[in-house]
Amino acid sequence: MRTLAVDLGLARTGLALSDELGLLASPLKTITQSDLSLLLDQVADIAKLEQAGEIVVGLPRNMDGSLGESAQRAKQFAENLQQKTGLPVHLWDERLTTKSAIGILNETNVRGKKRKNVVDTVAAIIILEDFLRSRK
Repeated sequence: MRTLAVDLGLARTGLALSDELGLLASPLKTITQSDLSLLLDQVADIAKLEQAGEIVVGLPRNMDGSLGESAQRAKQFAENLQQKTGLPVHLWDERLTTKSAIGILNETNVRGKKRKNVVDTVAAIIILEDFLRSRK
């Protein structure tokens, strides 16, 4: 079963997709969309197109574990996505994933505008890898 990962952002949302066996996480795309309703439709369409059996949405908890405004936004988005697609939608603690993604991009010398365009997708890959690893 393929799993679609979503790193929800204010301006950009990164997507990653697993293989059928749930072993590998691959980058899918970054969506530049701030309207949550339009974004919801786009992600639902992609889930269907890619034949995802489930979706994991990053939950940006504060460092103390509490839920701030971004986490509430992610929870609402996940609920709406589950209703729209009928697929299981899981929330996954994504603390420090963007920081890790930036570190990876620094190590591979991806800078400037190119980094801005891929950091959310790399964060989605990290979320997906952590989620898949937790199942083993």
